[in-house]
Amino acid sequence: MLIKNIEQKIKLAFAVSLGSFIMAIIICLLALSYASKMIAKERQQIYVLDNNIPLIATKSQIEDNREAEYRAHITAFHDFFFSMPPDDEYIKRQMNKAMYLVDASGIAQYNTLKEKGYYTNLVSTSSVVTCTVDSIRLDLNTKTWAFYGKQKIERPSMITIRSLVTEGSLQDIPRTINNSHGVLITNWRTIENKDLLNETKKLF
Repeated sequence: MLIKNIEQKIKLAFAVSLGSFIMAIIICLLALSYASKMIAKERQQIYVLDNNIPLIATKSQIEDNREAEYRAHITAFHDFFFSMPPDDEYIKRQMNKAMYLVDASGIAQYNTLKEKGYYTNLVSTSSVVTCTVDSIRLDLNTKTWAFYGKQKIERPSMITIRSLVTEGSLQDIPRTINNSHGVLITNWRTIENKDLLNETKKLF
């Protein structure tokens, strides 16, 4: 009888120990799952200090205004790449800013224009080029876009208006000082860039 009681107590102790071990594993898994969700949630938020002044940081969801950021990024890139005065140093600075916003497809187009003497011609003819946006078609599901705009090329004796249609894709990347939107334009290509109007200036 004593032996039987001892066996029952051993079984009971084993069952309690096993149950405690299983419960501990379940609690650990639940804790890890909760922590993982909290980390993922925090990664979707950004903290901003106003002009580096130690104020209470405000936090917002990255996705809340992502479409506006995409459009601003595309507009900024085209302004850097297509708007320029007849100034070599300024053009280089603009191109340097633009290259932070685009992948190798942007560098390829820049090198092609440079080899054709496009920038040298702008400087030698004292031409001022400005780019304006008409509209941007953006698909948030596929992260593809199309830019519709115009280029105005103002020379000493003539003004040329050109259509400008480009397209590409978008890739989310970490935000940096040189790329504050945290977006990279990929597979960028020019679909159309043709003269719409050539107007001779009146010289007095």
